Amino acid sequence: MKRVLYIVVCILAMGFAQAVPVPDNFLPQRVENTATGPAAQGAEGRIVFTAGSNDATFNVYSITGQLVKVVRVSADQRTSVDFPKGFYIVKCNNQWSRKVVVR
Repeated sequence: MKRVLYIVVCILAMGFAQAVPVPDNFLPQRVENTATGPAAQGAEGRIVFTAGSNDATFNVYSITGQLVKVVRVSADQRTSVDFPKGFYIVKCNNQWSRKVVVR
């Protein structure tokens, strides 16, 4: 009986929910500009590192937090490094970090 009542309340709540409009000037600020700045992207069996306009140092960590590899890329260069399938955390110049998936 409690389950049925819970389902009915959820259905009624969805019917009364309304979308809240977001103002046009409310846009999140990006931490880095990937068009000119350093970037890391997962691909099939590898991670592709792009330095951007300055030299970049990428620290690659396993999902458990262990440092796996340090990759240095010269300015305006791109490097590809092979990695086993999995999830990695890439930290660039101690400025930003992101999750990267290698398929």
